[in-house]
Amino acid sequence: MKHDIGPRQTVAPPIEDHGVIGDLHTVALVGVDGTIDWCCLPRFDAPSVFGALLDTGRGGAFSIRVRDVERTKQMYLPDSNVLLTRFLAEAAVAELYDFMVPDHPSCAASSVRQIVRQVRMVRGSATVEVECRPAFDYARAAHTVEVVEGVGAVFTSPAGTLVLRSTVPLRAEGDAAVATVVLEPGRTLELAAQWGGEIRPFGRGEASRLLDDTLRYWDGWLRRSTYQGRYREAVERSALVLKLLVHQPTGALVAAPTTSLPESPGGGRNWDYRYTWIRDAAFTLYALMRLGFTEEAAAFIDWLHRRCVEAPPGTGLQVLYGIDGRSELPETVLDHLAGYRGSRPVRIGNAAANQLQLDIHGELMDSVYLYNKHGEPISYELWEALSRQLEWLEKHWEEPDDGIWETRGGRRRFTYSALMTWVAFERAMRIARHRGMPAPVERWRDAAAAAYRYVQEECWSPELGAYVQYAEGRTLDASLLVMPLVKFAGPSDPRFLSTVRRLEEELVSDSLVHRYRTDGTDGFLDREGTFNLCSFWYVEALARAGRVGEARYIFEKMTTHANHLGLYAEEVGAAGEALGNFPQAFTHLALISAATNLDRAVTAHRTPTARPCRP
Repeated sequence: MKHDIGPRQTVAPPIEDHGVIGDLHTVALVGVDGTIDWCCLPRFDAPSVFGALLDTGRGGAFSIRVRDVERTKQMYLPDSNVLLTRFLAEAAVAELYDFMVPDHPSCAASSVRQIVRQVRMVRGSATVEVECRPAFDYARAAHTVEVVEGVGAVFTSPAGTLVLRSTVPLRAEGDAAVATVVLEPGRTLELAAQWGGEIRPFGRGEASRLLDDTLRYWDGWLRRSTYQGRYREAVERSALVLKLLVHQPTGALVAAPTTSLPESPGGGRNWDYRYTWIRDAAFTLYALMRLGFTEEAAAFIDWLHRRCVEAPPGTGLQVLYGIDGRSELPETVLDHLAGYRGSRPVRIGNAAANQLQLDIHGELMDSVYLYNKHGEPISYELWEALSRQLEWLEKHWEEPDDGIWETRGGRRRFTYSALMTWVAFERAMRIARHRGMPAPVERWRDAAAAAYRYVQEECWSPELGAYVQYAEGRTLDASLLVMPLVKFAGPSDPRFLSTVRRLEEELVSDSLVHRYRTDGTDGFLDREGTFNLCSFWYVEALARAGRVGEARYIFEKMTTHANHLGLYAEEVGAAGEALGNFPQAFTHLALISAATNLDRAVTAHRTPTARPCRP
């Protein structure tokens, strides 16, 4: 059914109805209807300029619409992060190319933070409507709009300036710049929303040259991948997503580029993920190194080195930092925003920065060990800084903490934290042995042994036949699926296999895995979806345990929970909807790890077909 483009619906489009573009400083989310409804400028953790995803009325958006459209389709141009939205009707077909120019010397204008949008008429003619309505500083700062003849429009606010260059005349309409133009076959409409900078008109062919530069960059970057397995399309898309989450100037990796997308619709699990978690970044480093992307690993190691050196004597690393390394990330509620589909509160900042999460040292040392082995030898200065962190861990690993899931229901002695304590000291001993680095090896060996025994003796429940979430508890926890992944237990270890069976009984639903059963003890009463990270860990655990057919079946099912572009949020809801911040680094890095290990297992077992998992 044809329809004229009127005001956008008052309900935000589903999380999964978005693609993402970026320039290695920040990203923009583009809906299937051609609207940019999330973008923070000039970097990931800056205030939003377009935030309709969190409030369709106040949040601000940049829309391009084609009248009389019957349907739209989206795809990425091959081997790139250039997004193509196609507007399809009987009488006409229009195509919208959206991209941001990567921060790289090979790209012209790479120093400018800008969103480039090019509309091309493929067939027929159509009326195209443009509306750019920014909302600076999370819609807290008012702005003025000035139309500049021959250039476009300039939006000015105390929070910054946005310049909208256009190849068609714009007019001011309230606090927006708008245009209506009829495009004939072969004609184009070009727009660029840039953060500050020179106010100048589009040069002839400029948008096409920027597009060529951007395509050339992404194709050249992806060619460095060493993965040649069965799941190449999913793995390469995940790699491209992870690269978009790298902040090029600092080497930091953000967990996700959004804030407050709910883990449970209407619930309170709405967090700001636009920062660098030591855990998430370490896992991401591992995933990228698996594919041969060692430059990104080296940049993050440099960022990490600075955090270790800056840590005050006698303190451990924080759980998360700003991408520039700042440690103060106060959590604030934005009461004036309605939230994604009414899910409040909307938060900026993250109080988890002040939590104690002992496991981060294990993920960190595991990734440093792998970088030292497969990347470049680490420096003596970094080794000394890491040794100071391990000295702190020796003294504190037996304390209750807040755990990997950042619970807010009180500290416990989480099994996963003790498990990763063992990983931290075990990997440190490996580095010391391989490199001959000075180290208190005997003390580290004792600490590793104590952590190992604690998991085996205090966190194993003979009654349940499973490792539990914390000592003396009865709660199961899917994070323990990593035991064979980190070499704590063999994949066919009886205790581990028994734990997997209990997890399947209690936490696995139609092959999807819950983190744990929520009962209010974590500080929240609302439910949540299944956790994609855990689902891919489950795939890898099954593959390692020899249940290759089931692992392959579940992996294939997991690919159906990606959106139309191969992107994943943090969780999957009961009806298959995406939940949580989007796109989520945790999910995509776990997909890469599961795919590479599953591919190897399938080849070794020569499994001819995938088989359904056990009911």
